[in-house]
Amino acid sequence: QVQPVESGGGLVQAGGSLRLSCEVSGRTLTLYTMGWFRQAPGKERDFVAAISFSGSPTYYADSVRGRFTISRDNAKNTVYLQMNNLKVEDTAVYYCNAGTRVAAGSPSSGAYWGQGTQVTVSS
Repeated sequence: QVQPVESGGGLVQAGGSLRLSCEVSGRTLTLYTMGWFRQAPGKERDFVAAISFSGSPTYYADSVRGRFTISRDNAKNTVYLQMNNLKVEDTAVYYCNAGTRVAAGSPSSGAYWGQGTQVTVSS
């Protein structure tokens, strides 16, 4: 059983930064392409960023490109999302996904999801 677990969410002022972490248990991280998605209440779950098996290439949604950076540390079985210059519109629950179709920005069939971590950006 592959179990992604997110952490690092919280409340931050607009313009500030947060770093989310996703630790994956069950199998080594090198077996999976990884992605971050987010969902606000009443909204669809949207693609944020994705990363290939060894860390390159990476992909970003237009709304976060230049502000967010996805990275991975396979030795720690952990994927990170560094979020800088946060905006109120970034407020959402952020989900980690193992098995992302990275170029398409969508989860593959049979992909694994974490339970999410709340990010709230205040003005």
